[in-house]
Amino acid sequence: MKQLLFTLLIFCSSLGFSQMYNPVKWSTQVEKISDSEYKLISIATIEKGSHLYAQNIPEGGPIPTEFTYTNEDNNYKLLGETEEEEGITVNDAVFEMEIKYFEDTAIFEQNIQLVNPIDKISGSVLFMACDDEKCTPPTDVELVFVLNESAKGVENNNNIPVDIDTNKTNELLYGMSSNDITKPISSCENEVANLSVASTNSSLWRIFVLGFLGGLLALLTPCVFPMIPLTVSFFTKNSNENKGAGVSKALLYGFFIFAVYILLSVPFHLLDSVNPDILNEISTNIWLNIIFFLIFVFFAFSFFGYYELTLPSSWTTKTTQGENTGGFIGIFFMALTLAIVSFSCTGPILGSLLAGSLTADGGAWQLTAGMAGFGVSLGLPFALFAMFPNMMNALPKSGGWLNTTKVILGFLELALAFKFLSNADLVAHWNILKIEPFLILWIIIFAGLALYIFGKIKFPHDSPIKKLSFFRIAGGILVASFVIYLASGFRVNKETNTFTSLTLLSGLAPPVGYSFLYPNDCPNNLNCFKDLKEGLAYAKKVNKPVILDFTGLACVNCRKMEEHVWPDTTIDNYLRNDYVLISLYVDDKKELPEAEKIYVKRADGGTRKLENYGHKWAHFQTEFFQSNSQPYYVLLDANEKKILNTPVPYTPNKKEYAAFLECGLEVFNK
Repeated sequence: MKQLLFTLLIFCSSLGFSQMYNPVKWSTQVEKISDSEYKLISIATIEKGSHLYAQNIPEGGPIPTEFTYTNEDNNYKLLGETEEEEGITVNDAVFEMEIKYFEDTAIFEQNIQLVNPIDKISGSVLFMACDDEKCTPPTDVELVFVLNESAKGVENNNNIPVDIDTNKTNELLYGMSSNDITKPISSCENEVANLSVASTNSSLWRIFVLGFLGGLLALLTPCVFPMIPLTVSFFTKNSNENKGAGVSKALLYGFFIFAVYILLSVPFHLLDSVNPDILNEISTNIWLNIIFFLIFVFFAFSFFGYYELTLPSSWTTKTTQGENTGGFIGIFFMALTLAIVSFSCTGPILGSLLAGSLTADGGAWQLTAGMAGFGVSLGLPFALFAMFPNMMNALPKSGGWLNTTKVILGFLELALAFKFLSNADLVAHWNILKIEPFLILWIIIFAGLALYIFGKIKFPHDSPIKKLSFFRIAGGILVASFVIYLASGFRVNKETNTFTSLTLLSGLAPPVGYSFLYPNDCPNNLNCFKDLKEGLAYAKKVNKPVILDFTGLACVNCRKMEEHVWPDTTIDNYLRNDYVLISLYVDDKKELPEAEKIYVKRADGGTRKLENYGHKWAHFQTEFFQSNSQPYYVLLDANEKKILNTPVPYTPNKKEYAAFLECGLEVFNK
């Protein structure tokens, strides 16, 4: 139990830090004992104030340090165990046990005897480190022990170069080095500043509100709504303690519901800290998007009532047993039990939050914001009605309307499913689910929803409708109006020779230029380049500034910019006549030529191999401009490799974006 609480503490504390906590650096040495015996030495350098746990930790304590040595061909044998220094042993108050750890430096030694001649040995170390406020997650680091000095310049067992010349790789890939890029030294009176912070905060608040609305929808389902009076009654009436104690426990119960959903987002922060663009990699993975599509269709039909979604009954049994612990722990397990038993209704909504966050800028923090909103709206009623029990008299009685809510959510899940199939189609260049079939599918789905609300379609658990209520009629009219709105997407914009983009579908539907009838390769039929070197060469030839458009095929905010900001007359004129547009898609899965499939250094010090164009452009953005969110716009002088003004992210305000373009042009012409 103490280990569980400690783990929860680690997860919660990690949410408060935007920078990755990485207090331990590892290095290796080799000491030759004889012609066949060597000593492998692993050295941990630990930041001041932090400590690294030893190899032998009692059961129930933190994660111990563990060494693994790769020996698939049995080229050597280990002599004894990995030895460590004396370290520091303390009586830990959290775990109530003696725990050994190291500060400043720690040296681990492993003796080996060679069976066959080899140049080096690979291994890894799994460890956890902490300071007074936070801990690392269990972290795995690769170790390489060079036995033969001549092997130092050769690739290791994974074909990853030991030393990478960043300038040479950048010249090969982009025709320039990051040192060639100069930052802006002048500014304009109307220059837009600090947009990234404002945009990020706005986005997080927006997804928090969406998560809150999702939680409210979950409350109106048969799995959750009946639990409100039952649970509140348990705390306020069935308690043997005074009423105040019952209310305080109900408040704590509501808080723990919130905490459970926050904890669900923690693993994605760990992924995000290991690789800054890993969530983008996940969100644009073709097969994962297909899996999301199938899952959402599966969720939809469960909401329609054809089958019930449940988690394993053993989970519920274990959490119910935990309720008997009493105190804070027992209340926590009650909240966890609610989350499990209500999964058939909350699971699909949570799935929408998860998938939506993975395809949005901000990744893990977007997910945390959404989960926070969901947890607040789900836990709030239990706390509110516990404080004011008489308010429960105003709650509507359970009935057929709860199932109607589930079915409506089923139609929404089915519509969202095609968003993920569209992502896969765009990234894989299948050219199947273009704008025309997508709009037709959505029209069919929402026309079906309108017919259901008017009582023309029935599902397994629906109650008979004797008379259409005002809310059904109003809702049916609203959905029917949305169907007409979808049909208006087939109007042709004569200025751009594309279908008319629909504001409500930006980022959900494919780009309007991705069409069978009116195809165009660049947004709004602009002239654009999708190769950096080619675009820069053209800009030099015509002596125009460049706008680097870091974008994505599955990027929601990128579509909003292209379809609702760029068509503005002033902005369109700048992009069409004054700038050379270079659009670089960071999620393009098209394979790179073999000559460009090389290893590069990450901004955080690691390495990665570039496999496709998305990798290439994502690395260019982080290496040259220290940013990994899209959209991201950089105005550049191709002749002098000079950034003209401060780059901006998503900028939905047309006046601000026009001022950004005007400023860059002004600096270029000086």
